[in-house]
Amino acid sequence: MEYKGSKLRHELKYYINYNEYNYLKTRLATLLKHDKNSADGGYHIRSLYFDDIYHSSLNEKLSGIEFRQKYRIRIYNKEDRLIKLECKSKFGEYISKTSVPINRDNFYSLINGGDINFLAQSPHKMCKDMFIAIKTRFLSPAVIVDYEREVFVLDEGNVRITFDKDLSAAIDTVDVFCKDMHTVGAMEPGLMILEIKYDEYLPNHVKKLLQISSYERCAISKYVICRLKQFQLNPSAKYKLPLYDSNMNDINLPYKKVLINI
Repeated sequence: MEYKGSKLRHELKYYINYNEYNYLKTRLATLLKHDKNSADGGYHIRSLYFDDIYHSSLNEKLSGIEFRQKYRIRIYNKEDRLIKLECKSKFGEYISKTSVPINRDNFYSLINGGDINFLAQSPHKMCKDMFIAIKTRFLSPAVIVDYEREVFVLDEGNVRITFDKDLSAAIDTVDVFCKDMHTVGAMEPGLMILEIKYDEYLPNHVKKLLQISSYERCAISKYVICRLKQFQLNPSAKYKLPLYDSNMNDINLPYKKVLINI
C-alpha cells in the first residue's frame, strides 16, 4: 500500500513487562529469527529528534492528529559508521519512513546552526522538505532518545517485531556523539515497548504466537515520553503542557504520570 508515493506499513505498539517479554521471546524464537544485528541480544539505538518553535510534533501526537511527521537523526551502537537522517510519517493507522545517510560534518551543521545547504542540494525530497522546515518553522534539535532494541523478523508479510528496553532521555546535550552524556530513565522500571510492524497482513501463525489480543494496544511515542521527561526535569521550560482534565483517560499511563507530576 502506498500514499503519495510512500510505502505504508502497519505498526502496533504495546507496553509489556519483563515476564511477558521472556514468554514472548521464547515463543517467537520457534518460528522467527533474530535480524542480523540482534544476534548477540540486540543493539543500541540513539535518535535525536527535531521539533519546531510551536512544538508541533509533540502537540500533534498529544492531540491525536491523524497525519503527522517527525524528523530525526539516528545512530547505532553509539558509532558514526552509519548516520541516518530520517522522516517518519503517520497516516492514520499506517506509517512510512524515509532515510538518507549523512556524514558527521552534516550532523554538526544541523545541530550547531552551520551550513545546511547540503539539504537543499540533495536529490532527496525529504532533505529539501527538512531544509524548508528549518528555514520557515525554525525546526531545531529537541531531545535525544536512547534505548536497546532486540528484533525478530519474518519474510512472510515483511514482519518485524521489536522489543525496546531501557528507554532514556538525554538531559544535557543534543550531540549524539557526546561521551559525557547524562541520561535519565523515561519509563516505569520493568516496562518495555513491544512494536509489531508488517506490510499488508500479519500472518495468522504470528498472531497465535504473540497472542496480541491479550495485550492492550497503546498509542506510544518514545519521542513524546522522553520530551515530557525532559520538561519534567526542567520546570522552567517555556513550553506549557495542555490541560487534559476531561481527556486524561485518552493518554497512555506513562504520559498520565508525567503530566500529573509536572
